[in-house]
Amino acid sequence: MIGLVCATAAGRRARDRLAAAWPGAVRVYGTGGEGGTDGADGAGTVREAITRAFAECDRLVCFLATGATVRLIAPLLADKADDPGVVCVDEAQQYAVALLGGHAGGANDLAHAVAEALPGCRPVVTTATDATGVPGLDTLGLPVEGSVAAVSRAMLDGEPVRLVRHHVLPLPALPPNVTEATDNATESNDGDDGEGAAGEYTLLVSDRAVAPGDRTAVLRPPTLAVGVGASRGAPAEEVAALVGQALADAGLSPLSVTELATVEAKAGEEGIVETARRLGVPLRTYPADELAAVPVPHPSDAPLAAVGTPSVAEAAALLACGEGAELVVPKRKSAPEGRAAMATCAVARRRPRGRLAVVGLGPGARDLLTPRARDELRRASVVVGLDQYVDQIRDLLRPGTRVLESGLGAEEERARTAVAEARAGRAVALIGSGDAGVYAMASPALAEASADIDVVGVPGVTAALAAAALLGAPLGHDHVSISLSDLHTPWEVIERRVRAAAESDLVVTFYNPRSRGRDWQLPKALALLAEHRAPHTPAGVVRNASRPGERTTVTTLGELDPAAVDMMTVVTVGNTATRAVAGRMVTPRGYRWQESR
Repeated sequence: MIGLVCATAAGRRARDRLAAAWPGAVRVYGTGGEGGTDGADGAGTVREAITRAFAECDRLVCFLATGATVRLIAPLLADKADDPGVVCVDEAQQYAVALLGGHAGGANDLAHAVAEALPGCRPVVTTATDATGVPGLDTLGLPVEGSVAAVSRAMLDGEPVRLVRHHVLPLPALPPNVTEATDNATESNDGDDGEGAAGEYTLLVSDRAVAPGDRTAVLRPPTLAVGVGASRGAPAEEVAALVGQALADAGLSPLSVTELATVEAKAGEEGIVETARRLGVPLRTYPADELAAVPVPHPSDAPLAAVGTPSVAEAAALLACGEGAELVVPKRKSAPEGRAAMATCAVARRRPRGRLAVVGLGPGARDLLTPRARDELRRASVVVGLDQYVDQIRDLLRPGTRVLESGLGAEEERARTAVAEARAGRAVALIGSGDAGVYAMASPALAEASADIDVVGVPGVTAALAAAALLGAPLGHDHVSISLSDLHTPWEVIERRVRAAAESDLVVTFYNPRSRGRDWQLPKALALLAEHRAPHTPAGVVRNASRPGERTTVTTLGELDPAAVDMMTVVTVGNTATRAVAGRMVTPRGYRWQESR
């Protein structure tokens, strides 16, 4: 919950704007003399409001001066890990200042969210890692322990930091002073334990139960799942002790456990439910027939008779970790004194996976690049793309990002390169203009990628949509996009599609309409449309949509000049209902009420 506190009329107006923008996510803390707002907790002084909000909310937005806020929250501060994040907004709503708890409290992200919700407001974030583009170790969404502050400071100061990875983990780009150790023991329990030479800073990625030194930070990858079986009424102490001992004996960290898994019949077993709660992980259940289909080294008749599967613990752990999982702790039983064991457990490790994000950059304008695309660019350690597209977003990349760029005509090579980098365990962004799935890189990349990597698609504003917005509303009814490039598609196929679109009375957008080596395809396509549409049918030509040199022309099918078109151009031809209204193309949506107008 986000607490909102203010003291002035201007603050109340901004507060109410945020409350309207984030329904259900905020609680308004009122102060004396207010008329009140839905969700307000009543009147009181500003100090009382902040005191209550600080105790009751995860984050606070204070519409107060930073000095006043500092004085008010100072007596309330307890611990960095528990204090809420605090953002200050000034009287004129020009700045949203992340004042307290930038990472742990979420204030940095909240400052950006406030700035987006209040017109003209700008976020102010002074956390060193955010300001310099270095990823904060506590912002990666992973448990991290050890000397986090010391290693982060070394990364910022340019001191040598050794990266040791026992497991593949698609990390974002780290600064150049972080160098990967050549003796990494990836996928093994043998080798480098992460402790470097005296005085050496180390960033260790491991699910092992190592104790980090005073210059080592440990990132805990989400690699492990614990399968559990239990008799009815098994005590939570017995189940939890068994799991804890199994992890300890195998030298594994509980922080890398992502879930507890069991059979559906045990979903309500209190000892299992409580153990998951103590570990801080979700409980996942599987039907008995799914578990029975998993090959395991130690099947048993007892669970088969009790719940319908020869294995619960081993099968559940392996199933939770997916294809290629490794059983690192075979089934073991609890060992209570004086009675029979009531619980079993097993531990499996996931196969490491890299990550490939296929990112659409939009038509070119920076404000048409989506926030999700920005986030993926910042998350990547490797960016692959056409050189001219890389130039558009180079300033958004983190320091240390490896850029693999190439020229026109190397699409398949770029796709293969991006997939290979992801298979090596890296976080990769493969970029393309517009939407990466429309005449762009998603198709060759996904044709190359197999199920051994995670693939994320990030949509972008297509050239057709960017051009349509400039032309008016030409895509108001059914429409189709057709590429006129016959480099990969025979012209006979393209011609058949154009003819079908003409006969179907679809609005048509032509991609790749004309180049110096292909100058006859566009006139031919326009002629095919003209067989079914009048010469006065509106048509639009947009060059460099949203880029420098943008040019928009609304003309007609009969007057469209192919010589004015090149590969930087999108051509849109209306259907028989499209009209030119005030110099803009408009295709009616076809509702019956329009027939009487």
